[in-house]
Amino acid sequence: MAEITAAAVKQLREKTGAGMMECKNALVESAGDENKAIDILRERGLASAKKREGRIAAEGIVGSYIHMGGKVGVLVELNCETDFVARGDEFQQLVKDIAMHIAAAEPRFVTRDEIPAPVLEKERDIARAQAKNDPKNANKPDQVIEKIVEGRLNKFYEESVLIDQPFVKDPAKTVGELVTEKTAKTGERIAIRRFTRYKMGEGLNKRGEDFGNEVASLLT
Repeated sequence: MAEITAAAVKQLREKTGAGMMECKNALVESAGDENKAIDILRERGLASAKKREGRIAAEGIVGSYIHMGGKVGVLVELNCETDFVARGDEFQQLVKDIAMHIAAAEPRFVTRDEIPAPVLEKERDIARAQAKNDPKNANKPDQVIEKIVEGRLNKFYEESVLIDQPFVKDPAKTVGELVTEKTAKTGERIAIRRFTRYKMGEGLNKRGEDFGNEVASLLT
């Protein structure tokens, strides 16, 4: 059987929109044959989420999460295509899970497209300076340095972008993959539109507390 590489799994995920584990399992089942793996995912209803990306998701709900004691609060708007799905238990639970995740993981943006150009450029400049100042990279050519920079930017995305963050209740998948799975399951496009995270006393001069870890501990 052909070796199932991370690159092959990633490529299949990009083509189908299915989750990483679903893609890996399909590749294992198909002995590494990508076309057969796509057929397997289609048969299971997991390869059609990408086709729904262009559809309008104008329904949905605004969900909330308040951390114990009222120290952290989150509002998040999750959209779908019909009120029928919006009122379903699975969609409602997804909204709650995402609100909890935001409380714990403190994302700054929903998608990479929301990152202002100056913010991204500043992160790129910092990553480049760090790479060049590392003695291990002293003799490496510029193209290698730029690859290192992109790798560090990916780390920034994982920390700051909601859909790129590992889901707090299942770190094996990202929030984006979770939404893709629910899209395939409901048959409707689901999208996180926006969120606001409030932290009691934020910006005031007071004792700091790690509320993210405190919230995350409730999910284990």
